[in-house]
Amino acid sequence: MIHLRTILTTLLLLLLFGTAGASASSHTRAVDSLMTELESALARRPEYLQHKNARLDSLRSCVAMAADDRARFDALGHLYDEFFSFNSDSAFAVSLERESVARRIGDPILVRNAMLNKANVYNATAMYKECLEILDTIQAHDLPDYLLPYYYHIKRTVYGYLADFSAVSRDRETYTRLTNQYRDSILSVKEPGSLAYTITYADRLNALGRPREAIEVVEGFCDSNSLSPHDRAIFTWTLGDSYSRLGDTERQKIQLINSSLGDIRSAVREYVALRDLALILYREGDLDRAYRFMTIAVEDAEKCNARQRILELSRSYPMINSIYVDTVKGQRSRLLITISVLAVVCMLLLILFFYIRRQKQRISHARAIIERNNDELQKLNADLQGYVARLSDANSAIAENSELKEVYIGRYMDQCLAYIEKMDSYRKTVAKMSAADDSDKLRKFLKSTATIDAEFKAFYKQFDNTFLSLFPNFVADFNQLLRPEEAISPKQPGSLPPELRIYALYRLGITDSDKIAKFLRYSLTTIYNYRTKMRNKARGDRASFEDAVSRIGRHTDTPS
Repeated sequence: MIHLRTILTTLLLLLLFGTAGASASSHTRAVDSLMTELESALARRPEYLQHKNARLDSLRSCVAMAADDRARFDALGHLYDEFFSFNSDSAFAVSLERESVARRIGDPILVRNAMLNKANVYNATAMYKECLEILDTIQAHDLPDYLLPYYYHIKRTVYGYLADFSAVSRDRETYTRLTNQYRDSILSVKEPGSLAYTITYADRLNALGRPREAIEVVEGFCDSNSLSPHDRAIFTWTLGDSYSRLGDTERQKIQLINSSLGDIRSAVREYVALRDLALILYREGDLDRAYRFMTIAVEDAEKCNARQRILELSRSYPMINSIYVDTVKGQRSRLLITISVLAVVCMLLLILFFYIRRQKQRISHARAIIERNNDELQKLNADLQGYVARLSDANSAIAENSELKEVYIGRYMDQCLAYIEKMDSYRKTVAKMSAADDSDKLRKFLKSTATIDAEFKAFYKQFDNTFLSLFPNFVADFNQLLRPEEAISPKQPGSLPPELRIYALYRLGITDSDKIAKFLRYSLTTIYNYRTKMRNKARGDRASFEDAVSRIGRHTDTPS
């Protein structure tokens, strides 16, 4: 029973650790994927900034085109909202203009609204005294219901900042109490389930040390509502704060990256997520990426003139410096270890060098002997290849001559038999004419060359057929030796024009022009002219043209 219980416990632990490991791996992949997306969004900041400026220009146009002061006051409100997290100086200027328009209208509610805008800018620029002076002139009972959440939000924020930067614990406790008080005031005037109520309630749960409940509230709201990129950035930062309180760094990083994506795509410059993400990366040793993110956060805070964020960033530098010093120390320790290892490796390499040098000398001596033997072997091999080449040429010539002889013996026997039959026919014809005692007809028959001409024509046709059966590709191969525009095409398939018939005899080894002339019944001058004409049409070297013709079909199989 004890053994069974032990086995079950072990299996349960393995299952839990395996599940935890798989979950951690999944979170790591999610972080890597989101980090790539964040890098891409940071690269597109000029594009987002361009869209932001376009929205600002559109809102300025709305202010300029306002029909009356009330419409202008509302348009300035939209312009203020767009400027607040982008440029505090511009937002402050818009709040002053808005207050001027409200006073011109003569509506005290609108004046207090504009004053709250101005106090909010003072708060963002760390001018807490000026912010509280404005807030002290405004009482909650003098504000309509729609301005109370804004009023309490500014008070909750300014006291929260004061609590963060208080050096005296008693003041810190006082400001913390006021922060919690005005947070509760926001909850009391906002409708449960609204965006502002949900984010404030989640902030309250985090402050009370109940981050798991805060996560449930925020995730439930995000799943059931469509949020703008800027609102999603606020919600995901709150989730990151909850996971930070739980010590879950990987999930905190996921939420901070999501929040940073919302801030970057909204083109705001007053934010916290990217800075907090950079601090985590510093602690994890990803210094290059952390430095880039922190630099971007500082630059945006300076461009926005968000001195509150600049103060928060300045408080982070001691921690960054400490991490940097620890990293440098670790790098120095690793460098010393690396140097020691390299020294040992150098000694081994030195010993190995002398050993290799000695072996190289031996190898060089052996290589010299091998090279001498190889040279002699190459000479012998060259001689042998020459013998083989000559033997191959001789074999090819023998095979070709043998085949030519076989074909021509067969054709010769056929031709002889045909001539015997024709001579017999000729004899019979003459005998008939002689028996008929028709001397004129006989004399006319004997003087006519028609029979000889017909025989020569049949003989040349037989020669063309025989030659092309031996060398079926002769015409194509011959044309390859000529320039493309000089190619020769036979008028009838299976026949050769005079030029090709001359070189057909040349291919068969009859190279003497006198013999070719007698064979073809041409004058010697005609043969010379044809050969000169063909050489002039040659594609390459004219001197080697006829030698190339004599090699046509030499190394290819020819049909019998």
